[in-house]
Amino acid sequence: MNQKEIGTVSFDELLSGLLRFLEKEKSYKQTTLRLYHRILCQIQLYMKNQDIDSYTPDIGKKFYASYYRKSNFKTSYQKSLLTVINRLNAFSSGKEYVVQRKKHIDLLPEEYELALKIFDAKCYENGNKENSIKKKNQFLRCFIKDCIELGCISIQKLQASQVTKACLRVKNKDSWAVIRDFLKSLAIVGTTEADLSLLVPHYKQAFKVPITYTMDEISRLLSVINRSTHIGKRDYAMLLMATRLGMRSGDIVRLTLDDLIYVNDKLYFSQQKTGVGHELPLLPEIKEALEDYICNGRPNTVDRKVFIRQFAPYQGITTSVLRFETSRYFCEAGIQITGKKHGPHTFRSSLASSMVNDLIPYEAVIKILGHSDPDAIKHYAKLNIEILRQCAIEVPEPSGNFKEFLQGGGSL
Repeated sequence: MNQKEIGTVSFDELLSGLLRFLEKEKSYKQTTLRLYHRILCQIQLYMKNQDIDSYTPDIGKKFYASYYRKSNFKTSYQKSLLTVINRLNAFSSGKEYVVQRKKHIDLLPEEYELALKIFDAKCYENGNKENSIKKKNQFLRCFIKDCIELGCISIQKLQASQVTKACLRVKNKDSWAVIRDFLKSLAIVGTTEADLSLLVPHYKQAFKVPITYTMDEISRLLSVINRSTHIGKRDYAMLLMATRLGMRSGDIVRLTLDDLIYVNDKLYFSQQKTGVGHELPLLPEIKEALEDYICNGRPNTVDRKVFIRQFAPYQGITTSVLRFETSRYFCEAGIQITGKKHGPHTFRSSLASSMVNDLIPYEAVIKILGHSDPDAIKHYAKLNIEILRQCAIEVPEPSGNFKEFLQGGGSL
């Protein structure tokens, strides 16, 4: 249905057409379709009360505003309302079906956008990955907006006071390094006369001991997964990869059926974080779990991703699904997570620490985890207190002035 047809189609036809499309083309479950039907009927009633004959996207917006004022509904239902309205708007306008709406990015004035594009290109040349560049771009957009709010009328006229005040507004101090790099590049290409990067404070993160869980706790977590259900089969296979192989969540959800090489029992994939190809053994228990999920739990879909949403639309899951399921199983297993991180990345830390504590050479640990920095693994060694005690040096006996001071005589 195209834009010209919006005014010529009755709402009854829109309602039935959308539900038929979701059921036949996108394989939506009946429970979801009933929710859609209920909300669509509420929109239809709103139109009848307002004496409105034809639906337009603006009607959906007004219905939501009216419903929001009159009802005290939960956030989950609020999201459902917006989802149904957006689906209806897209369907009535003939727009392509999308799983998730992209976040809207407010564009900056043209000269700032150009400066960001130049900086992005520099980051690409330096080998930064796409996700890293997007994150840097977000940091810089916030910084630039603050500078504009502080009176910066042109990037060429950016002042030292605006830079320092904008830096003080930054909540994530890690972005200071990005801001410094950006301002340095502006000075190099001549956009700004002075090198304002010198004004940006330096910030060094305090060392944090990695959060780890014992092998017993991880076994308990895996044991609570109900492997008789489709979701349980999927989650068990994913969490085995996280706990036994130390795979990052991004790499797990990006795995495709083509990455599973059963001939020599290997996993071959390109790491999302580094872009470097990586090979891991397809351990027997992981292979068995994958075969069980793919044959008995995975929805029938053309999507080549290994791990698929259990409900329509049947597409690859996101890392948020893996994080949510991991947290749920931690709670079901009764594992203490108060004040501790409890996402899938903690399994990576736990595996690394376990291997280091079992005296497996650093080189082997680095290879398994796919680290590109040789020093990246060394902080895990700080977790093995017993081995560190073996490295302790005997405290020498006091002598000289210090000995005299301890005995109550003299002063230091």
